[in-house]
Amino acid sequence: MDTKNNKTPASQDEKGMTTYTVAGQEVTLSFDIVRKLLVRGGGEVTNSEIILFIYTCKFNSLNPFLNEAYLIKYGRDDKATVQMVVSKEALMKRAENCPEYEGLRAGLIVKRGDGLLDVEGSFCLSTDVLLGGWAEVSRKDRKYPYVARVTLEEYNTGKSTWTGKKSTMIRKVAIVQALREAFPAQLGAMYTAEEQSIQDVEYVDVSAAVNKEIAENANAGGLVGFDGVPQATQATQATQATQATQATQATQATEAATQATQATQATQATAAATQTRAASTQSPPRVSQAKVSQAKVPF
Repeated sequence: MDTKNNKTPASQDEKGMTTYTVAGQEVTLSFDIVRKLLVRGGGEVTNSEIILFIYTCKFNSLNPFLNEAYLIKYGRDDKATVQMVVSKEALMKRAENCPEYEGLRAGLIVKRGDGLLDVEGSFCLSTDVLLGGWAEVSRKDRKYPYVARVTLEEYNTGKSTWTGKKSTMIRKVAIVQALREAFPAQLGAMYTAEEQSIQDVEYVDVSAAVNKEIAENANAGGLVGFDGVPQATQATQATQATQATQATQATQATEAATQATQATQATQATAAATQTRAASTQSPPRVSQAKVSQAKVPF
């Protein structure tokens, strides 16, 4: 415990960051990046809400820097709720990546004269009464397409984009509902802003801001890792640990070589001593009888 500041040390999730790959591009999310760049509406998001957002993006392969997902929160009180929004384009890309996907048709439901008419696309006559939208998504492994039909009254908020682009918005709602029904395993639990009756917030390209954030963090010591230590410090510590390990291994190798040399020398000395003892125990050279006899004969 940090007794100096009287604070509990930050947990892994509170100080952590996550890196994953989407379509060959590396995506790095941290608490600071999400809080500063990926939250709209002016609300203050909590750490738990950010954690949920990060891991939802990771496990669904969403790139929030391409506007595929973001958080919206209005207000700063405890009653304010956060909503995660996924773009229609993100759902479309995930569906198109499925081998079973065979295409879609979508349009509007209008009242023309005394009858109802399904119009393909987002165009309708000025005299038509817009009632809703429809969409059909076909799969190669299904006999019939998945059909979604939604009413304008249910989703029209009368605010922002809904004011001037009702046809586009209601058609989009029908498309994402049909996609989700056709591919529940790939698209389940991901909803667009139009479905959640969220007031549209202007999208801002955050790519430049992300690069600036990463550069500033690098100059200031880097983003923190799961243990709360800056990445730059972690890299230095890792390098120092590697160098220490290599030095230890070199020392051990030297000691092993010295021991091997000493053992070899000891073996050689033992062998030499054994040979000396063996030579000393042999009988002295014998003189021939002839020479002995000659030595005893006087002149």
